[in-house]
Amino acid sequence: MHADLLRALVIDAADLEPAPPWAPYRGTSTARIDSSRPCASCGQPARATRVIDVPGLGPRWLDTCHPHFLAATRLLPSRMPSTVEGIVADLREAAREAGAGLTIVTDDGVAG
Repeated sequence: MHADLLRALVIDAADLEPAPPWAPYRGTSTARIDSSRPCASCGQPARATRVIDVPGLGPRWLDTCHPHFLAATRLLPSRMPSTVEGIVADLREAAREAGAGLTIVTDDGVAG
């Protein structure tokens, strides 16, 4: 998945700066983008960053300008369901995996 993203943005994964092995909190990412880092794709000042896992290299910072951030967002698969049915299916699956019971109550008070 990330290999396709990097290929589409014409980025060599080896050129990306190593990221911490732990998931950075929002403040870490925000502090990283201070206009001093270039976009990994075009060299313009970066406006966004994310950590991606690169096979063989581990976690890497992917700093992008606004247009390349939007392009990356469109290229990455959505992790969020887009329908109520999809959300409910994800909740049911998570409850099943956790071995927990699940009761869904809608805003009209009817169990569903």
